[in-house]
Amino acid sequence: MSKLAVVGAGAWGTALAIQAARAGCDVALWARDPARVRADLPNAIRVIRDLPETADAILLAVPMQHLREVARRLPPGDAPLVVCAKGVEQVTLRLPLEVLGELHPARPAAVLTGPNFAHEIAAGLPAATVIAAVDAALRGRLAALLGTATFRVYGNDDPIGAQVGGAAKNVIAIAAGAVIGAGLGENARAGLITRGLAELGRLAVALGGRTETVMGLSGLGDLLLTCTGASSRNFSLGAALGRGEALADVLAARSAVTEGVATAPALVARAAGVEMPICRGVRDLLAGRTTLAESMTGLLARPRRDE
Repeated sequence: MSKLAVVGAGAWGTALAIQAARAGCDVALWARDPARVRADLPNAIRVIRDLPETADAILLAVPMQHLREVARRLPPGDAPLVVCAKGVEQVTLRLPLEVLGELHPARPAAVLTGPNFAHEIAAGLPAATVIAAVDAALRGRLAALLGTATFRVYGNDDPIGAQVGGAAKNVIAIAAGAVIGAGLGENARAGLITRGLAELGRLAVALGGRTETVMGLSGLGDLLLTCTGASSRNFSLGAALGRGEALADVLAARSAVTEGVATAPALVARAAGVEMPICRGVRDLLAGRTTLAESMTGLLARPRRDE
């Protein structure tokens, strides 16, 4: 039986642990506070207190802004590391695999990303995801570990494009939520999602990714889910802002991390020189430098041009 370790027992880490058990793996789930782990886990999942030393793969399902802290504490080993976080590190502006490359340069690494709500994965509902890594053999091994009849795992050899998709879609989802919360209509949301996809694509290509990756599960797929799904934390935060609620109040009422809040300024900083008006508008809205009405006016007043 394959052994798989999941680091992080939040909703996403728990869902991945359940999926790995469903795929036939013996799963070790690391939790910062084991007492808060779900009590109804499958028998194939063991909750552990110490970070794992050995496994066929280690999934890092912690928020992006905590990835460095957790990855630095991993014991030495050669088990492949799979980042399941989406975003850009605020201080360094690094993508997830860049953080791992700095801390564990000799270890194989991949990113798991795609249009996946944790509660649906945990329930075994049909879904598709992406394992992105340059190494084809690594992609294949990881897909075999996690894939089942209801969880289809696709490989992708463009980890840069896949990571940019996972980071940018959370920022764009805040904008989509704000549009709906303010009552600006479905036409406005559709236009914003489409132009947001163009921004995502420009950044991915500028950083060395490929346009076709942006049109796949880790780009368009994840963007559609996060900008339209009622369970999206980034969309719901944007909707609250659109209704006139204060950011501090929205965050204070939440226990789960809304990744787009920290990602927006870091993503825009990493995108220096790339045209990203929607993401810049979200950054300024979150920082209190502009209002939603001002942002929308600015976007609609941009010079006319061909699509």
